[in-house]
Amino acid sequence: MFTEEIPKIASFNLMQFMNMLPSFLTLNCSCDEALRWTSQNLTRNGLRVMQTFDLHNARHAFENCPCPHHGTSECDCQMMVLLVYGEASEPATLVLHGYDGQTWFSLVSSPLQHLDPIIQSSIEQALQMKLSG
Repeated sequence: MFTEEIPKIASFNLMQFMNMLPSFLTLNCSCDEALRWTSQNLTRNGLRVMQTFDLHNARHAFENCPCPHHGTSECDCQMMVLLVYGEASEPATLVLHGYDGQTWFSLVSSPLQHLDPIIQSSIEQALQMKLSG
């Protein structure tokens, strides 16, 4: 029989995680609207998009959420993770994080996950060009 106690997992702080990812773009719309807009614009610019994570069903488990309606039916906290493929051998990871009618966009770049500068530029240009055009 297993007698050791299972260690408790430290609580995950969504805001600490999101603060580690600098935003390069903010839209005044829900994450769902931002996802549709993002997918359309990246695809039109020759990039392939695959959604790998959607926080919608798990959002109530997070503490320290800044949404003013967190934990209620009005809560619109959301985080989506997209893999964006271009000419580079590895995809870029694009995170959409939103609440209260705003969505922030971040690209993951770390020693464990290299962000190719060409695909980074392609993503940023495709999205920011659509805002100004």
